[in-house]
Amino acid sequence: MAIAVDFQQQFSEYADFIPSQQAMLEWCNTAAKELDDNMEMTIRITDEAEMQTLNNTYRNKNQPTNVLSFAVDLPEDIDLPLLGDIVICAPVVNREAGEQNKSNVSHWAHIVVHGTLHLLGYDHVEEHEADEMENKEILILQKLGYKNPYLMTENK
Repeated sequence: MAIAVDFQQQFSEYADFIPSQQAMLEWCNTAAKELDDNMEMTIRITDEAEMQTLNNTYRNKNQPTNVLSFAVDLPEDIDLPLLGDIVICAPVVNREAGEQNKSNVSHWAHIVVHGTLHLLGYDHVEEHEADEMENKEILILQKLGYKNPYLMTENK
């Protein structure tokens, strides 16, 4: 089955690089191969100010972060094909890519896959959950032609 993605971009002037919607759609669908039904989600690209507000509001961390995922939690009697929303802070993701000596596109692929897995119920709070999620990310990214994102450098 497949994921349909609604793309939103809050700004344009601050991003050195934002991948194509087609690339992000491919990353989401590769991450969600296990789905039995067609689903919908949103990817919102934002700046540091909006991300800091969201991170402070929902996680009590008063700083921007690279990605936040908001899974839909509908009552049982409402049957809609919604996964949730991923919010990605373009300046943070691009800065991290440089700091980790990774290409922007490979780091974005990792962030989109990571956020999609959160919407599918994966988490990394407990160590065994983190191991499972990281292993899944590595396998998905390998299928997409990217190296292990947890290696600190990939020599761009």
